[in-house]
Amino acid sequence: MRTQDPVFWEDTKRAEAQMKIVKELKKWIELYGELHAATEELSLAYEYVREGVVDEAEVDSAYARALAMVENLEFRNMLRQEADQMSCILKINSGAGGTESQDWASMLMRMYLRWAEANKYRITINNLQEGDEAGIKTVTMQIEGDYAYGYLKGENGVHRLVRVSPYNAQGKRMTSFASVFATPLVDDTIEIDINPADYTWDTFRSGGAGGQNVNKVETGVRIRYNYKDPDTGETREILIENTESRSQLDNRENAMRLLRSMLYDLALQKRMAEQQKVEAGKKKIEWGSQIRSYVFDDRRVKDHRTNYQTSDVSGVMDGKIDGFIKAYLMEFTGGEDSSAEK
Repeated sequence: MRTQDPVFWEDTKRAEAQMKIVKELKKWIELYGELHAATEELSLAYEYVREGVVDEAEVDSAYARALAMVENLEFRNMLRQEADQMSCILKINSGAGGTESQDWASMLMRMYLRWAEANKYRITINNLQEGDEAGIKTVTMQIEGDYAYGYLKGENGVHRLVRVSPYNAQGKRMTSFASVFATPLVDDTIEIDINPADYTWDTFRSGGAGGQNVNKVETGVRIRYNYKDPDTGETREILIENTESRSQLDNRENAMRLLRSMLYDLALQKRMAEQQKVEAGKKKIEWGSQIRSYVFDDRRVKDHRTNYQTSDVSGVMDGKIDGFIKAYLMEFTGGEDSSAEK
């Protein structure tokens, strides 16, 4: 095998890129093997039920398993963009409205955490700023695992909550907003040029739970990166804070990784915008626009881009959002050209 040749590993980045391809192909082979076994089991179950060995419930169960595997492969096959296979940085910001919006942001955070846990992704909280009375002002977390970004990229935008507020003495129905940003988490195999003259570092004391070192040692880091927008010529700033570790060095390394991911995402969004100009018959996707409403009193969650909706509000808030993810991918990624990323 080429991977056993010492020469193969002389160019580390090239070798890592090749190993990613090998890993992906191996995963497809494993999934096909599992599906083949499931269809064989279904075929046998069908024969057995005719012979009276098993009942129809077991056939239905075998059919459901095989169908779920087929749908999973079809779903995975839609995610062909380079970034789709990557892990994800997910950032949630509360909107205007104080405690109510901050509480809503924390509810969204829990929703995505439950979804990630159910899909066995590795979760890391990079930065969390708690609300003044309840909830959170902002959170940045890494969701690591295959296709995390591909699944979550459609969550970009403003999420609207309508409910009778527990923080309103009159018991009025209130509307709150929170924004969600999904960014692909890059690794060392992707080249991102960053000029050291364009960024500065600050350190600060971490807040919140974390032990005796909290608020005593400046382990939190803040990086400010200034760049010129190629379209407008205006100077813009990317601000990243990282308080994940008690080690300032570790926080610096991860903040730089987050910055590289943000810059990669900017380039990705530019390519997507150019691609959308020539695509016909698709709705325009505006990052930051209102994408979904969660109306608790009416027991309804609706995505305004796909019109997919469900009455299972509690299930959605417990992380059962695959229906929304699939509806988005079916409508907006079916015609994507994988060559656009190359």
